[in-house]
Amino acid sequence: MNPTTNKSPEFTAYYSGQLADYVTSLTWSNQGEKLAATSAAGEVILWENSEITTLQTATNKSVDCVAFSADSKYLAVGGQDGKVKIWRENQLITTLENAPAWVDKLAWNHTNNQLAFSLGRYVQVWDAYTSEIIITLNFENSSILGIDWRKDGQYLAISGYQGVKIWNTQDWDEEPYILATTTVSVAMAWSPDGKYLASGNMDRSITVLEWGNPDPWVMRGFPGKIRQLAWSEATTAVGAPLLASSSVEGVVVWEKSEDESLGWESRILTNHVDIINAIAFAPSSFLLASAAADGWLCLWNQATEVSQILTGVHAGFSTLAWHPSRSGVSPPLIAAGGEQGELLIWSKTTD
Repeated sequence: MNPTTNKSPEFTAYYSGQLADYVTSLTWSNQGEKLAATSAAGEVILWENSEITTLQTATNKSVDCVAFSADSKYLAVGGQDGKVKIWRENQLITTLENAPAWVDKLAWNHTNNQLAFSLGRYVQVWDAYTSEIIITLNFENSSILGIDWRKDGQYLAISGYQGVKIWNTQDWDEEPYILATTTVSVAMAWSPDGKYLASGNMDRSITVLEWGNPDPWVMRGFPGKIRQLAWSEATTAVGAPLLASSSVEGVVVWEKSEDESLGWESRILTNHVDIINAIAFAPSSFLLASAAADGWLCLWNQATEVSQILTGVHAGFSTLAWHPSRSGVSPPLIAAGGEQGELLIWSKTTD
């Protein structure tokens, strides 16, 4: 990394819309042509070319998670009513009834159209090809706090109390690999290259497992529980991605050291004055975005210093999502949601 030679792009307002309540989640389709947003009022909307399509109007029951399948044909949501709803190209094709369970975590396999979703202490996997639940996994220790498939689709990680359990998707009956902690894994994520799995924990620590290495690194010294984790797609000179973590109003960026004995070295990013609700790296870059309850969306050039602060919400920011920038769509976009229902999109200015 060489922060001095990379000038951060400037972003300007591109689109502004409004939902009825707190924007709970945002996601772009893998090709980047659609943005899905959900709200605490129960709305599910699609944004495409500045046009809004409403898939579900307000129900007064929060929709909390939304995800597109890898081929972008399917969109799934889950929420307070216990239902997992799945649309295929804007047509509702499946409703999985799970009341009274609250479905607040779901994720699609990156290599096929299998959807994993939380159900109390269990995770179920639904297959779009057969339209059936193919497996129910018992986490046992607690309700589910995180679900993430490895990029190659071979492993499914599920987190909660006492750590992360990792199932081999080629043999669901095999006992899961356990990344154990003495506390609750609040946030969890595979690195895009599949080499690392990080767990952000309630006891103010982060555990990083290098796949194939039985001895994980443990990093400590945060002001509060770890709320979010984000890996970069880009890698540093040692071939490892950056790991960003947020705790209260601070961000810590971790960079793997060339010296194995040092493990991961940290730098602290401070600018926010209220709780950070979302962090994410731009695709194929070290540009980091952080959205907080202070009403600031900070862009950190090279994950080092603030290069721009985006505003436009009446209270705070609730969530953000980078455009995948894989389809040749130009210029790249970043979307964010507000605590009072604002939906904002900025575009990178071209020189």
